[in-house]
Amino acid sequence: MLIPILFVVLLFLMLVLASSIKIMAEYQRIVIFRLGRLQGIKGPGLVFIIPVIDSIIKLDLRTRVIDVPKQRVITEDNVTVDVDAVVYFRVIDAQKAVVEVQRYDIATGLQAQTTLRDVLGRQDLDELLSNREELNKSLQKRIDDATDPWGVKVSAVTIRDVSIPDEMLRAIAKQAEAEREKRSRIIIADGEFQASKKMTDAAKLYEKTPMALRLRELQTLSEISREGNLIIVPGGDMGRVAGIAKAVNTEKK
Repeated sequence: MLIPILFVVLLFLMLVLASSIKIMAEYQRIVIFRLGRLQGIKGPGLVFIIPVIDSIIKLDLRTRVIDVPKQRVITEDNVTVDVDAVVYFRVIDAQKAVVEVQRYDIATGLQAQTTLRDVLGRQDLDELLSNREELNKSLQKRIDDATDPWGVKVSAVTIRDVSIPDEMLRAIAKQAEAEREKRSRIIIADGEFQASKKMTDAAKLYEKTPMALRLRELQTLSEISREGNLIIVPGGDMGRVAGIAKAVNTEKK
């Protein structure tokens, strides 16, 4: 009769001992409460607790990722866009993450949504599309400051996608086309300006050296004769040049 009783007692002691031993990995911590009062943080390694009397909450200190769902944002210039982002965070103070906030992960996600709408709503559409790196840093700092009392460190925030209405996309395409047309006209005008400057310089040179002008006339005659065209240039010496060109054409025919 004594042996079964001893066996039951021994089994009970083994179960109590097993429930009092916790093994924490390097990235894990446990917060211990004894009869409702905070006792502290334990881990990593082997941790002993008092069964029934102690209650524990286990925390993972590795970096976690929150996928912030699409948020409808009205920009400073009254354009409605849908924006989603990714938030990277980790627990740096296990005690605060348990005592100061009920669910630190949910609270961080909701804080990220609110901050996303607030920060991006103060930007113009052009800034939102072209200045993402600075906006990411601003979001990260704002969210990190808000979650710091909870023992949570936000290491990075990345704006993943910005969805723009179709009518706004068409307007942006028209604006880009107009900008390309503007650059094209500027390039053409600049080319004409450079060409006019070169022609002015050439005219001054011909004025100083008439022989160069004569050689240019002969070159022009040679080109006319090859093409078989007739150019009429009225007046003065140039009229004689046109006559020579006509004679050359007649002989070739």
